[in-house]
Amino acid sequence: MLWVFFLLAAWGVAAVACIRLCLLTAGAALLPADAPGKPLSRELSLYETAFLAGGPHRVADLALVSMHLRRRLLLAHTGWATVVDPEGRDEVERTVIRAIGPEGQSRIAPIRASAAAADTVRALADRLVAAGLAVPHGTRTALESAVRGVRGAAVLVVVLAAVTALMPGQDTGEAGPVLAWFGLPLVLTLGCLAIARVENQPYSPWASPSGQRWLDSLPAPVHGPDRDVLAAVAVRGVAAVGDPRLRAALLDGGRTVRPLGRASGAEI
Repeated sequence: MLWVFFLLAAWGVAAVACIRLCLLTAGAALLPADAPGKPLSRELSLYETAFLAGGPHRVADLALVSMHLRRRLLLAHTGWATVVDPEGRDEVERTVIRAIGPEGQSRIAPIRASAAAADTVRALADRLVAAGLAVPHGTRTALESAVRGVRGAAVLVVVLAAVTALMPGQDTGEAGPVLAWFGLPLVLTLGCLAIARVENQPYSPWASPSGQRWLDSLPAPVHGPDRDVLAAVAVRGVAAVGDPRLRAALLDGGRTVRPLGRASGAEI
């Protein structure tokens, strides 16, 4: 009857992991619509919209695309970025230029990583959290940890079921019913993961309920010929870029090497 202890362990781990995920998800859904501190009294910038939609890396991608379209930076489909105009127009652009370094050329991947982790982007995130539009870092990491916990519980259930089935002296006639009992906590964990995925799929993990309402209200106002492209990148990421070479530079670093043509995008 040792399998009973394994079954109880499987049920206990699965129940604790699923309850934790449910509680954290419910708590995140109940974040206040307006922050008690400093609500924003202005329209969100594209950088702020990009953070709500895709986090700090989306902000870095938006800055790279914006600088490329306005001829301040050249992004090659081979995965390299070259500075054309060393004077950034805002603090995020200056952060990108600093990430490229004094030589004026660098691979795109480390530029994106460095810009996303910069103090400028963290300050932007803090403003959005203070305004009640972004999910606090601790809440988001707790949710990610809870999801990993449910996945780990599902793996543990499978392992305990396999150990039970392979135990010496196990009656083959009882193997089926015993494994069926282990199927119940497995269904619980997989069902919890499926529900969490379906509930959260249309939403950004970075935006609070009020921030998500802002994203749902887009498209943003249009100011200039590049604004539509940049707004699309802010909301949907670099997959919204129409130029396949620019998209390749940002998505995969240009694994295929071809001659570089003219940079795309209209100047303002």
